[in-house]
Amino acid sequence: MPEPDSACRKPGTVFAGHPLLTARLKLRALSEEDVPRLVELLDDAEMVRYTALIPHPYTEADGRRFVATQVERCRQGIGAALAMERSCDGRLIGCIGFGTEHDGTPELGYWVARDAWGQGYATEAMRRLIRHLFQDLGQSRVWASAAPDNAASRRVMAKVGLVDAMGESPVAVLARADWQAAHAARPMLLVVAAALLDADGRVLMASRPAGKMMAGLWEFPGGKVHSGETPEQALVRELAEELGIDTSESCLAPLAFASHDYDTFHLLMPLYVIRQWGGIPTAHEGQQLRWLRAGRLRELPMPPADIPLVAILREWI
Repeated sequence: MPEPDSACRKPGTVFAGHPLLTARLKLRALSEEDVPRLVELLDDAEMVRYTALIPHPYTEADGRRFVATQVERCRQGIGAALAMERSCDGRLIGCIGFGTEHDGTPELGYWVARDAWGQGYATEAMRRLIRHLFQDLGQSRVWASAAPDNAASRRVMAKVGLVDAMGESPVAVLARADWQAAHAARPMLLVVAAALLDADGRVLMASRPAGKMMAGLWEFPGGKVHSGETPEQALVRELAEELGIDTSESCLAPLAFASHDYDTFHLLMPLYVIRQWGGIPTAHEGQQLRWLRAGRLRELPMPPADIPLVAILREWI
């Protein structure tokens, strides 16, 4: 790996092995352990129909060669291929990356496993990688191309702002200034969350139910602050709706807050600690509930905004 202080290849970048988190994905460096999964997914003619560089049939030797090549490209700082790892179950469902070999401008590329098609993963990963290229690596523009009959990829390119993705040209470009303008216009979402502590010092965590964004991940209970509400009023309402408990007379002690960029919106989330409430917490919205010691919260897959709060809570408890 490059030295931490060498040019843009510093801690916090993909060149230094730093993963990129999205709402549902971890974009991380590939390793030899990924080879069997790569073969499982890519030894499929339909999967590689629109790709130029993926061979068919796809063998373990191909997988090992691909991983080794990406490690070397990353070491040289000329590109990176990242595994799309689904946060809820840790499964590799695709790859996304970029290369600067053409003219120094990053060319974007990706593929997604067949059983994950049509679920927005490519768009989500592309948005996060583009932000990294502009904000952290200082690139001035990025580009991608897709075959005229590859409608799915052309839609993804259009969604992330690549110009001419729906025109006749197979090549589409996004300049940093255009990305910055669109990114600055994203909404700010205020939500509120609670760390409910029982008499044994355990924390209540709730899963996001099927059908909701980030389904399968675990979070602190809470929800959106409605217009005209204070965060405290919203928290009392949300906990009554989600868990059937009364916190209207509870001491709502703010502990910390999360400020996280989800690319399509920016999340601001204060976390309140609550030790007393009326009623027994019960799942009212199809979620699962678990009481855990603060030291075990890291065992749960969480939305990226919740993760920094765990360390703060663990130290405070």
